[in-house]
Amino acid sequence: MQENIYILGIESSCDDTAAAVLHNSKVRSNVVATQKIHQEYGGVVPELASRAHQQNIVPVIHQALREANIDKKQLSAIAFTRGPGLMGSLLVGTSFAKSLAMGLDIPLIDVNHMQAHILAHFIDNGDNEMPQFPFLAMTISGGHTQIVKVSSHFDMEILGQTIDDAVGEAFDKSAKILGLPYPGGPLIDKFAQTGNPKRFPFTKPKVGPMDFSFSGLKTAVLYFVQREVKENPDFVKENLEDICASLQYTIVSYLMDKIKNAVKETGIKEVAIGGGVSANSGIRKALRDAEEKYGWKTHIPKFEYCTDNAAMIAIVGELKYKQQLFTGLDVSANARMKF
Repeated sequence: MQENIYILGIESSCDDTAAAVLHNSKVRSNVVATQKIHQEYGGVVPELASRAHQQNIVPVIHQALREANIDKKQLSAIAFTRGPGLMGSLLVGTSFAKSLAMGLDIPLIDVNHMQAHILAHFIDNGDNEMPQFPFLAMTISGGHTQIVKVSSHFDMEILGQTIDDAVGEAFDKSAKILGLPYPGGPLIDKFAQTGNPKRFPFTKPKVGPMDFSFSGLKTAVLYFVQREVKENPDFVKENLEDICASLQYTIVSYLMDKIKNAVKETGIKEVAIGGGVSANSGIRKALRDAEEKYGWKTHIPKFEYCTDNAAMIAIVGELKYKQQLFTGLDVSANARMKF
């Protein structure tokens, strides 16, 4: 196996077109084109997303190669997100990756988007301590909420997951109820900083010890806001910080309850988080506190590796490249891809 491994990663599972180049586990470039068009609709419109990917993919990959200061002929392999995600969006990345790999006559590597959020912790930042196997990973994003036991790079077992909506959706839909623009999750986090988290108690959903449910919480927020606004039309505006803080406190403590159950069940005290919601300041603080209180070893990704990005796709590509886990050119996108 060659000593200098250059992997081009391509990510197009939802509404971000991303490309990255990794050289021996180190990020040489990590380019993301975010699609602004969805903001006016209050959520991602799949047809518009796939069209925007078609416009963005060539310039994004060109920029990633330029920033990495390499020629495409130096690439060892192409890694791409095969799934899960929006079918139209995945097709753009999959088709381009296949064409480029065929044109350059180099290996093609398919990547599971959710595994990539977990394995992003193995990107070499120069100063980061990588998780030791086995460890527990909590993937928290707009589309997924899972607790996973990670025994090796490609030996993962889902211990618990959401039975309905994902945590990121709970944040965004609650923000919409409060009149905040899309994506609302980061705005709830921002307003929560100056609010009272104990002001408005929301009930935590009751499901299995390591499973999640968020649909009832969204409904509770909706009824709560409707009831209060009926009494006082300015209720949300006058209490926005406290509502956001209370909601964030409920969600974060609910997530922590589940990961505590997983630690208790498995005896594994090494915990990592991944996915867009892992950028949330509340969950990051709760994990750092748990490290001190319970003696856990926690791993929190850099902000640029929380939301969808191609560096995490490329690191999985490198790990698979070393094991020669390549895929054929007959591979197809899989919107409901499992672990």
